[in-house]
Amino acid sequence: MSEIPQDLLYTEDHEYLKPAAEAGLVYIGITDYAQGELGDVVFVELPKVGATFSKHDVFGTIEAVKAVSELYAPVSGEIVEINARLDAEPALVNSSPYGDGWMVKVKLSNEAERASLLDAAAYSKKVGQ
Repeated sequence: MSEIPQDLLYTEDHEYLKPAAEAGLVYIGITDYAQGELGDVVFVELPKVGATFSKHDVFGTIEAVKAVSELYAPVSGEIVEINARLDAEPALVNSSPYGDGWMVKVKLSNEAERASLLDAAAYSKKVGQ
């Protein structure tokens, strides 16, 4: 059974949105369910700081032993930080998807887009839990 924290928002594509300490900033990563489906993560390709994305744009890729998948931006915004630890330790996505395995920190350009994301109950239903 996958971990699905109640205080996060989720996408149909298995990314999550986690509020950062600073207003208007969020962390984005993939869910525990997604990392479990992918298997052992061996490489994560992330954008450069300063890159901007619209909602549902591809912002990177994640490579596992079994597959390569695209990462989709759950909201529009600008990348203000990437998780550089993932270069040397991509398996953090497996061991701590909601903690040390976050991927990018984003400055939101449209707060209203949060309303289109799934809450924990809706995401649980989507993944059959």
